Parts: sequence; C-alpha cells; structure tokens
Amino acid sequence: MLEALFESSRTTKRIISLIYDTVAIVTAFYAAAFLRLGTFNSQFLDKDVTVIAITLVVSLAVFIRMGMYRAILRYMSTPAMLTIVGCVFISALVLATSSFLTQSRLPRSIPFIYLTIALLLIGAPRLMVRSVIMMLNRRSVDLKEPVIVYGAGYTGHQLTLALQGSQYKPVAFVDDNPALHRTVVANIKVYSPKMIEALIRTHRVSKVLLALGSTPNSRRAQVIKRLESLAISVQTVPAIPDILSGKARIEHIKDVEIEDLLGRDPVSSQPELMAANITDKVVMVTGAGGSIGSELCRQIIQHRPRAIVLFELNEFSLYQIERELQETPEFRTNHINLYSILGSVQKEHRVETIMRSFGVQTVYHAAAYKHVPLVEHNIVEGVRNNVYGTWYTAEAAIRAGVESFVLVSTDKAVRPTNIMGASKRLAELVLQGLAKRQNHTIFSMVRFGNVLGSSGSVVPLFREQIKNGGPVTVTHPEMVRYFMTIPEA
Repeated sequence: MLEALFESSRTTKRIISLIYDTVAIVTAFYAAAFLRLGTFNSQFLDKDVTVIAITLVVSLAVFIRMGMYRAILRYMSTPAMLTIVGCVFISALVLATSSFLTQSRLPRSIPFIYLTIALLLIGAPRLMVRSVIMMLNRRSVDLKEPVIVYGAGYTGHQLTLALQGSQYKPVAFVDDNPALHRTVVANIKVYSPKMIEALIRTHRVSKVLLALGSTPNSRRAQVIKRLESLAISVQTVPAIPDILSGKARIEHIKDVEIEDLLGRDPVSSQPELMAANITDKVVMVTGAGGSIGSELCRQIIQHRPRAIVLFELNEFSLYQIERELQETPEFRTNHINLYSILGSVQKEHRVETIMRSFGVQTVYHAAAYKHVPLVEHNIVEGVRNNVYGTWYTAEAAIRAGVESFVLVSTDKAVRPTNIMGASKRLAELVLQGLAKRQNHTIFSMVRFGNVLGSSGSVVPLFREQIKNGGPVTVTHPEMVRYFMTIPEA
C-alpha cells in the first residue's frame, strides 16, 4: 500500500501534503496553547479563530510560494529541509503578528511553542517518509546487477549518479591513480587495479564498466588487456565529446569500441590537405552509402564543399546517408547542396551525364565489391563492378572535365592472390593507363589495409564468432593484420 502511495501522481501527493499541513498547523496551535495554559479553555480559544484562520491561510500560501510542495521527498536534500524551517518560522511570525493586530489575548510565548511543535509535526514526517522510501529503494537495489566502475574521475562519478535509476549497482571503483586509492567517491570506495579479481569474487561481479573519459586509446588498450584474462563482460560509456554534443548520454552503456582495441591513438587528418580538393567544390562520391563512402561523406561535409553528389546503387543505404548528412550542423549552417542519385557505375553514359549536370570537380570512387569469398564465387560480377565500373567512371570523369579522381583500392592488390585483389589491381592499372593518355584529370589511388568496422573487414566476422563462443577462423597461425579505423582510412 505504501509503494502504491509513493508511486501515485504528483498532484495526489501535493493534495495529501496540503491537507496534512493544514491539520498540522491547527494541531500545533492548540497544542501550544494547551502547553502554555495547561488546559483547553474553549471560551478563551474560540475568540481567537480569526488568528488561527489568518495563520493557516498565510502559512499555506507561503508554503506553496516557497516550493515546499515541489520538493520530491525521496531526493530531499539540505536546502529542502532549510526551506521547511524557513516556512515554519514565517508561519510562527504570522501567528504572532495576527494576534497583535487582532488584539488577541494570546500569551506572547505561544508563537515560540507553536514554532517548535510545528517544526516537529511538519518536518519530522517528511524525514520519516524519506527514510521509508530509501529503505524500499535499498531492497530494490539489492536486486540490481553489481558492477565495478573502472575510473574514479569525473566521468566515473557522473556515471554512478546516472546509474541510480538503472539496472546496475556500482559496488566499487577501480583507478590507476594511487592518490585515489582507499578514498570514497559518491559513497563508493576506490581500489587499486590489483584488487579487481578479489572484488569480482567478493561482490560476484560479472561486468566492468569503463569510465575512462578522454583517456588515449593506447591507454584504453592497456586497461582492456589487463581485464582480458578475467571471465567478465567489459563495457564502456560514450566518449566525452559525444556526451557534450548531446549525441549520447553517459548512462548509455555500450560494448567496447573496436578503436579501443587498436592499441594506438588514431592518426588525425591534416585539414589543409583534405580541403584542397573539397572546399567550395562540387564533390561526387560513388558508393556513398557504403562504410567507406559514407565516412568520406561525413568528412567531406566538414570541409564546406559547394555541393556533394551521393551516387549509390542501394536505395536504403543512400537514404540513410542522406538523412544523416542533412542533420549535421555543417549542412544547416553552410547551406551545402546534397544530391542523392541512384545508379550503377557500370553505366558509363549515366555517370557522365550526372558529372556534367552538376559540374563535378572531384570524384571519390568507393563503389566496389569488397568481400573476398563473395567475389571469389561471383567472378563475372566482381570483375564487371570493380574493373569495368572503375574504367567507365574514370572515362566519364575525363570527358566531363573532372579535376581530381581518387580510387579507393586495397592492400590485397599488392600481391593479388584472389579475385577481389586481382580486380582491384586491374582497376589501378586502368587508372595508370588513363593518366598517361591525358593530362587534365589527376588520377590518384589509395590502398587501404584492414579497415576496422568496414563492410569488407574481417572484424565483424571475428566479433560474431567470439560472441558465439568461437572458434575464431584465421587464415594462418602466423597471420599478422594491420588495422586502421574508418576515419583514418
């Protein structure tokens, strides 16, 4: 029944509080009079109904005005308690003033006695209700999943506050800073990372939440490596820039990002080099809806092009990247034109018409089939898309007077031992041949390594295999892979 009352609407709770305070004020007045006079003299007190009425009406108005009924009992803090004291003090002052103005025969000590009793009747029940609520909450907290928070800094502190209403119960902080060890943050003790195994056993923890804030990726990788041998799930909070920009909230717990496992800090681009062929130019991205093409679009729009032509075969992918770009601050503030075009790079005349119509000056050619096994089993389509698609797009760029053409290639083109690598190597040879044939369109090629999280990357496969308990399929026991993030690529 108590829980039903506590979960009732705010309006209901305020009405109950108002009724209770009315009774409490009247009771405090008569109790004060009884303690002072030693008896209930009805004839004496009946003459002071005006004083009671004025005190009651003014007191309730003051209570409402000072926000006593806006405070939520379960979160009642010291300022809220001081507000109650102030309100009751004003009520006693009103009682003394009204008795003087109405020439009442009330003894002068009654307002002081009234002040003490009213404080007990109005303040004490609120504290008692708060204690009951906290006791009920403590029972529900015991049912929550215990977690250890790695990082006792600002991010960790904010995370514990945000998790109060969630399914998780932080039981301990772990931090690398020796100065924080054995201290208490948000009523939770901070321990050394050496204690983490003992903490897991003591509290039966199955999850560690990383609250590392703006810690470099190289340091994050070391922390994750330390937790690798423990049979626990490791999750992280969103990056601080995402929280500050409003893209994410600190309580949005998520799996560890692939970038956290990179073991090094990502290499940032040089804005002046990026802007050379983008700023105030019309840029076309083929395969704009793919993992590489979409990231290209995200970075291109930051350098204020005059227009971006999104060329994509897949309708839904094109719709997604168009929506995403339209919601960026750069699109809204710089008035960049977006043109979403459905089509295939294998249709040379169509590609040329688009380039001429929009006056394209720079082309990023990311349209290609990237999955090695699929291209291996679909040789004709793989060659048609990767080789002929590149050839036709490059020829169209020459005839349309495009200034710069960049081909996204692959490290598998170095020693092409499969169809995908061979098709990309042929695409490179096509551009090299066309570059010798003419001199007004600059052809460039960039070979990517294994791009983390891209549609052609092996990482999503490894992640799925690990989630299913293995085995993890590798090409060779001595295989070494060199990873880069999508923004780096």
